[in-house]
Amino acid sequence: MELSTVQADAIQELGNIGAAHAATTLSQMLGSTIEMRVPDVRVVDLARLGEYMGEESAAMVAFELQGEIPHGGYILFYITRESAIRLTNTMLGQTEMNRPLNEMDESALLEVGNIMVSAFLDATAELLGFVMLPSPPALTIDMAHAAMQSLIAVMNGETNEVLLFSTELVCEEHKIDSDIILMPETNTLQKIVKKLENIMNGN
Repeated sequence: MELSTVQADAIQELGNIGAAHAATTLSQMLGSTIEMRVPDVRVVDLARLGEYMGEESAAMVAFELQGEIPHGGYILFYITRESAIRLTNTMLGQTEMNRPLNEMDESALLEVGNIMVSAFLDATAELLGFVMLPSPPALTIDMAHAAMQSLIAVMNGETNEVLLFSTELVCEEHKIDSDIILMPETNTLQKIVKKLENIMNGN
C-alpha cells in the first residue's frame, strides 16, 4: 500500500496519540517520568519485516486483535534484549546489565507489554471510532528475525502489510529501543487508513 501524504500524516498522528497514552500509563505504574516519541511510521510488506528487526536477541509480547473486528490481526510490543534488561532493572530496582532474563523479568515484560498495548489501543479507539482489544499476551524471547517468522507462520496469509511504529522510550535518562507493531489483516488496515484519511480531511 502506497500512502499519500495525508494518509502518512494521519498514521503518524495515530501513532503519536497511542504512544502518548502508553507512556503516560507506564509512567503512572513506575512512578517516574516516561517519555515516548514516534519518529517514524511506515507500512512494511510482511515478507520484508525481518529486515527492520535485525538479528539481535529481543523480547516480543504478542496480542491478537479482538473486539469489533473478529480476527483483526495482531499487535506486538517489541524490545531489544539489552533494552528489556534496562527497563526491568528500573522496575525491579536492579542495576546489573550482564545477566540472563529470569522469570521476574518475563513477568515484568508481559505486564509492560499489556499496559502499553492496552493504552495504545484505548487511545486509537477514540480516534478511529471502533474498538480493537488485545487478547491475553504471549511472550517470546529469541533472535528477532526468528521470533517474527514464528508469528508470521501462524497468520495464515490474513495479513500482507503491517504498520511499524518505531518508538523511543526514555526512562530516567535511559534510552530504550522498542517498537509497537500493528499487524492488521488486510480489511482492517484499509479501514484504519480510510478512517484516518477522512479525519484529516475534516469529514
